[in-house]
Amino acid sequence: MFCQVSRTGLNNLADGSFGLVAPIRVFEVIYKGYEWTWPFFWMLHFVLAVIFLIYGSCYKYSTPSSLSSITMAGRKGTIYSPTVDVKGNGFLERKKGSKEAANPSFADLPLCLLEVIISQLDLKDNIRASATCKTWREAGLYVRLVDKPPWLMYLPKRGNSFEMYDPLQKKMYTLNLPELSKSTVCYSRDGWLLMRKTASHQIFFFNPFTRKLINLPKLELSYDAIAFSCAPTSGTCVVLAFKNVEYGTVTTSTCHPEATEWVTEGLVCYIRYRSDSLKHSNIVYANRRFYCLDDKGRLYYFEPSSREWSFSYTYSPPCPYISSRYERKKKRVFLAVRKGVFFTIYTCGGEKPMVYKLDESSDWEEINSTTLDGLTIFTSLYSYEMRVNLPWMRHSVYFPKVRLSNKCCVSYSFNEERYFPRKQWQEQEDLCPVENLWIRPPKKAIEYM
Repeated sequence: MFCQVSRTGLNNLADGSFGLVAPIRVFEVIYKGYEWTWPFFWMLHFVLAVIFLIYGSCYKYSTPSSLSSITMAGRKGTIYSPTVDVKGNGFLERKKGSKEAANPSFADLPLCLLEVIISQLDLKDNIRASATCKTWREAGLYVRLVDKPPWLMYLPKRGNSFEMYDPLQKKMYTLNLPELSKSTVCYSRDGWLLMRKTASHQIFFFNPFTRKLINLPKLELSYDAIAFSCAPTSGTCVVLAFKNVEYGTVTTSTCHPEATEWVTEGLVCYIRYRSDSLKHSNIVYANRRFYCLDDKGRLYYFEPSSREWSFSYTYSPPCPYISSRYERKKKRVFLAVRKGVFFTIYTCGGEKPMVYKLDESSDWEEINSTTLDGLTIFTSLYSYEMRVNLPWMRHSVYFPKVRLSNKCCVSYSFNEERYFPRKQWQEQEDLCPVENLWIRPPKKAIEYM
């Protein structure tokens, strides 16, 4: 079977026909006249043919309203709406009994379904698929520019066997990491782990993908919290550890990867930050400062350059789940930042997560599915990740847990206002266990597995 490539590389499928093109060196070749090429991706061709048969039969014997119930295994909720796709864009309004409805073509595939298909292709095949038609071009460009989700890492209580879960491919990998034996995790950022040896209290950086290990000077003092600013290989990494000794005094220690000792001193600060992680937030780094919320909702920050603590006069909204009604449920407070914008997330068992954003007027504003702007939040005790416009993951909070035989991450969708999977176990269970965290994988993470 041959396919024709036009001058623009876009075929008109309005007549119901299907054309599959493979433009060669699409950015370098100027097409003159017409030329013939072989189909580029025979497996994609086969998958699309199967989807076409299923989709066509469902459409032929279903009304537009009933089509909204079509779902796909491994995907939460609805993937097809008769008038809009998952981004809220209208893609086709069919009239019952029309000629187009009786003979659907590949041009009628909803954008959300095309995103799922094209997101599985590498860059070269994505470009080729984008040259098929205008609809495919839109879907190809969209998934080509989106972020990749983080991976979920399981830290065992014993042994050297660590598990990595890819939520996009829904695959679990096992790594043997003897370097992390008898160690506990302290923090994670930019694909690196900050670990501490249980017996010797030795602190070190470790990359589970590249297996690179960087030791830090021994920290003898105990601490309430510890974090680092960026990857230890960046040259500007700073590690912060602090402990609330008494009201008004915080023992603050800083270090960097090439240092021989920690710099420790007692600084004036009235932060209320205790070891109970249910009352304060995690630590984040932004704008050359370390930020955290204390148990009163005040946003404190430490600036390494001046070695001073200070706080913002903006108070985060009180946790809506502090009452006797939610006494038995696990509660967490998370702080996250993306491009200088701060977010506070309150979770409580199986209740709806409450998300607030610090706006330009220094007020915390509650956000929902209409104001999340395609955002996806990945929360855990020692790390957080934020992404925008992830295919089929938008407007959700993802927790570091996997259910349904390692096939589905626990998440809450603001669009559908419910948890996935829908179970009763969320009521009493901690959705953010200590032994699990999100970690940013490298571009070709599969090569390290």
